[in-house]
Amino acid sequence: MSRSRPEPIQVVKQRRDAALNALVDSIPYIRFLDVTFDRRGDELTAQLNFADKHIGNPLLPAIHGGVTAAFLEITAVVSLNWAHLWERIESGALDPEEMAKGNLPRQPKTIDFTVDYLRSGLPRDAYARATISRAGRRYASVHVEAWQDHKSKLFAQGSGHFLMPQAADKPS
Repeated sequence: MSRSRPEPIQVVKQRRDAALNALVDSIPYIRFLDVTFDRRGDELTAQLNFADKHIGNPLLPAIHGGVTAAFLEITAVVSLNWAHLWERIESGALDPEEMAKGNLPRQPKTIDFTVDYLRSGLPRDAYARATISRAGRRYASVHVEAWQDHKSKLFAQGSGHFLMPQAADKPS
């Protein structure tokens, strides 16, 4: 009986990074807003890298509400997709090179998304993290929190419901 050796940690890290990059690159709006993701195992933190184009009210100045809402929704969708695909990425069933070529699994689709604006987003980088409160076969519920200087001082939060890919793939 032969034992299979565990993959070297560098190979696993490269596969995870390549898979995340393929998911992020599949949504052009992420690049336009300059949102990046920091991955620690299966946990993602999104970063909205500040740019002058994000300002909605130059008198305050404050980040535009639409930019804030898009940042929250992007964080929710990518985090949900990452969690949904995690086992397939880890097992190697999903090939990051094929994903980078555009051969991606179907992504969750937004059913509804609500944003609570708690304070003005200041002209600096912002961070967000999503919590998946329910992920079933048909739909998922996700809550997202965004902060800038201190995680306990949120400037916005959002919650949404998403149609999961298996339900979307089946004919109605």
